[in-house]
Amino acid sequence: MLSETQLNRSDTTDYFAVLNGVEMHYLDRAGGDPTIVLLHGLSANANEFGGLMDAGLSPSYRVVAPDLRGRGRSGKPLSGYRMADHAADIVALLDAIGLDRVVMGGHSFGGLLAIYIAACFPERVSRVIVIDAAIQMHPDVRQLIQPSLDRLGKVLPSVGAYISEMQRAPHLAGFWDSAIEGYFRAEISENADGTVQSLTSADAIVHALEGAQMEPWRELVTSIRHPVLLLNACGEYGPSGSPPIVPPEHALDTACAFDDCQYVEVPGNHLTMVFGDNASTVAGHIDAFVRRRHTLGDTED
Repeated sequence: MLSETQLNRSDTTDYFAVLNGVEMHYLDRAGGDPTIVLLHGLSANANEFGGLMDAGLSPSYRVVAPDLRGRGRSGKPLSGYRMADHAADIVALLDAIGLDRVVMGGHSFGGLLAIYIAACFPERVSRVIVIDAAIQMHPDVRQLIQPSLDRLGKVLPSVGAYISEMQRAPHLAGFWDSAIEGYFRAEISENADGTVQSLTSADAIVHALEGAQMEPWRELVTSIRHPVLLLNACGEYGPSGSPPIVPPEHALDTACAFDDCQYVEVPGNHLTMVFGDNASTVAGHIDAFVRRRHTLGDTED
């Protein structure tokens, strides 16, 4: 069952669909063939890709970006956070909106989910876009992302206070624009007393992370025969001297494990890579990859 709500941008609509017993919220930007499906990071939401769409991701392509279960405005069941559960939701979404085969892309956790879907449902995918994800992350990744996870469940006195706290986050290092503000505003839930907190379930994130750690990622990657674009941001994720979330040696190892992969290093860090001028660079690489492969006629068959 599908329902439509308000327009976000002039050509992007919010929808809700009940899939596998869970209500899923997704953004759908009008456009032609092929459709690009973008899957957000571990604790993010669909508006994470607003920067890419604003920055010039070709309007000739339709773009669909869901809030994964447990995140944003999608339903938050108590269980069902394995990669198989997330993948089943995305395949059900493709079925619900009549998409047989798509360019499957994702950032971070969403990049791993894109890999999982391409490996397990190869007939539903034409190409794969992996945005800063790898078989192996930085060994201290849990500590590096903890400041981002700390926002979940935290109650703040107002929307303004929530936004101010996000602006001071160490992994943003002063980086801010309207798209990144829109991304954070999309996750805010206002309580009856005027206080606010994140819509995303902290428990869901814990279970999703545990589920991701159980998968044989190298085996999945080596099974994929689709063309792949792997974008890697090597900027510091945190205060000066912090390492990147995905070190280039891990990203290159992953790129080499794919059968057919183009590796590109892009500016920014794990989050800022998809906003501002960095997003323009990322969007350009995605457009070139999709356009080139689409012109060749999806030769991965």
